[in-house]
Amino acid sequence: MRAARITANLRVADIETAKSFYADYLGLSTEELNLGWVARYTSPDTGAHVQLVTGDATSPEDSVISVHTPDVDAAYEEAQRLGYEIVHPLTTEPWGVRRFLVRAPDGNVINVVHHLD
Repeated sequence: MRAARITANLRVADIETAKSFYADYLGLSTEELNLGWVARYTSPDTGAHVQLVTGDATSPEDSVISVHTPDVDAAYEEAQRLGYEIVHPLTTEPWGVRRFLVRAPDGNVINVVHHLD
């Protein structure tokens, strides 16, 4: 598996309430995505970014990070071969990503994702 980018997924009670701190105070003013339950804010100057998550729309558990990879199918096969617990199966989601969620040996849930563009 090859990680092309990693995004922190911060659990928040309400995206709109949390937005001012991350977008205004931290300068992550570009809203790249907002699906109501997840929103990504990015700095237009540096590319630094974070995702705010109230609760995953299709997975039974929330992830702590999203790992973007160019070959999510191969990553899924490798995770299965290595015996890692799959929390959410490989799925093409209606919002334009193909992803699965896997539990790391330390217990953290990782969202492994490829944007379909």
